[in-house]
Amino acid sequence: MFLSLTRRGVALALVVAAPIASVRASDCAFEPQGEGHVVDVIDGRSFRLADGREIKLSGIEPVASDTTKAARTADLSAIVAGKDVTLRGEDDAPDRYGRQSAFAFVTGSDTPVQSLLLKEGAALVSSEVIEKSCAAALLAAEAEARQEQKGAWADSSVIKNAESTEDILAGIGHFMLVEGTVLSVRQAGATTYLNFGRRWTRDFAATISKRNMPAVESAGMVLKSLENRRIRVRGWVEARPGPRIEILRAGQIEVLSGN
Repeated sequence: MFLSLTRRGVALALVVAAPIASVRASDCAFEPQGEGHVVDVIDGRSFRLADGREIKLSGIEPVASDTTKAARTADLSAIVAGKDVTLRGEDDAPDRYGRQSAFAFVTGSDTPVQSLLLKEGAALVSSEVIEKSCAAALLAAEAEARQEQKGAWADSSVIKNAESTEDILAGIGHFMLVEGTVLSVRQAGATTYLNFGRRWTRDFAATISKRNMPAVESAGMVLKSLENRRIRVRGWVEARPGPRIEILRAGQIEVLSGN
């Protein structure tokens, strides 16, 4: 599905059709986390430095598609293999797998590697970027690839239709983008549901727990106002019992149309 790079050429804020723009160092101006030389590309979003550190690129997720791991690895290799990079991030503590999460910049460039991958349709913006300007710029890079149908975006199935329940369920455990019209916003116990269908046990819904509501409301989002509006939701798909994406922050929702 992916063409080679040589041929292919926010919390997230609640947004409406983000304009195309480049991600600059100033957009993702996190604390310096050092430098290093890339000696091995592990997969589509992680690589190893000469000093032994394994780096996982922050702010992006792999596309849940038929694209092979080898193809995704090749996309990143074309950008960073054998290069010197500088790292920036909010926390340089390794995760449970020993990886350091960071924004990476090839020496001499002020554009993060994440942006280069997004512009080629080789990744999706994750739901975990909290810094607003960085999130908006990453979304713009993703939108550029989508509009130009680059990489994964050459396949229209990257964004799932909220009415295609079985298609979404096939992606359980994967990061996914789902679009549809919100039919109703309902609260049941400590959970609020953005319902995209009338069969609550089978149709797709986005859920917001009471503990996550402050993060959503602090962004100025009025959930009830989403009724009858077309939105895009991004996140990890679960089955409870129908397909669900849990909303942890407002930026997982993009308003596409409606009043």
